[in-house]
Amino acid sequence: MSTTVQDIINYVDSIAPFKLQESYDNARLITGSPSWEVSGVLCSLDAVEAVIDEALTTGCNLVLAHHPIVFSGLKSITGATYIERTMIKAIKHDIAILAVHTNLDSVHPGGVNSRFADLLGLSECEVLLPKPYEGEAKITAGIGLVGNLPAPMDQDLFLDHVKSCMNLKLIKHTPWLGEGILRVAVCGGSGSFVLPQAIAAGAHVLITADYKYHQFFDANEEIIILDIGHYESERHTIELLHEMITENFSTFAAHCTKVDTNPVEYYL
Repeated sequence: MSTTVQDIINYVDSIAPFKLQESYDNARLITGSPSWEVSGVLCSLDAVEAVIDEALTTGCNLVLAHHPIVFSGLKSITGATYIERTMIKAIKHDIAILAVHTNLDSVHPGGVNSRFADLLGLSECEVLLPKPYEGEAKITAGIGLVGNLPAPMDQDLFLDHVKSCMNLKLIKHTPWLGEGILRVAVCGGSGSFVLPQAIAAGAHVLITADYKYHQFFDANEEIIILDIGHYESERHTIELLHEMITENFSTFAAHCTKVDTNPVEYYL
């Protein structure tokens, strides 16, 4: 029996309900028809033009991406921007793009931050910013998690641990506070807004991304902020999406993108 794009949408909605996405978000089917039969799925963090090219070479007609390529309305599609070029190529070649964004950030277990916490070895995790949810999915809804390491770590050991677990080149952080790290808060992507909740939950550290210079002062000697980069804090989502598909569908092949879509490079 064949699988349609709508079947994938229904499955995603059953574990990461689209109604949990933030008001600014655009998690949805962005290109393509729900009725299309799925020939293959390419999982990615970003649905950019190079990923559409990869989908074509791998025989995939559905790109399952974390970040929506379109967040707001387009007034023209002329190919002037990377967004427009991606849309043109996807539409021209009948490639569906399905974005699973803040709805997947907001579910536990099985969501982006759940995997983030697992990678760091955190246990006894609690949601930082709960969301009301009524539905059939057996989930706890909310943004960010806080949990405990197996044992306290000093500064160097902890930073090495995070760098290794998250495969990082560098870490930006606020000054050390002179105590062992045991309780850790995580929020994949741009998570500065959960800082008050992380402090209230007794976290020694908040690991997230996209902190601006003046926002680092908000640590106020109450917590340590680690900014590990947006892409770096969420790239594990590619494997998470791949597992979701391969463990639940068998009528087509699913692939993890080999395209590094991180727009930020480092000179070390």
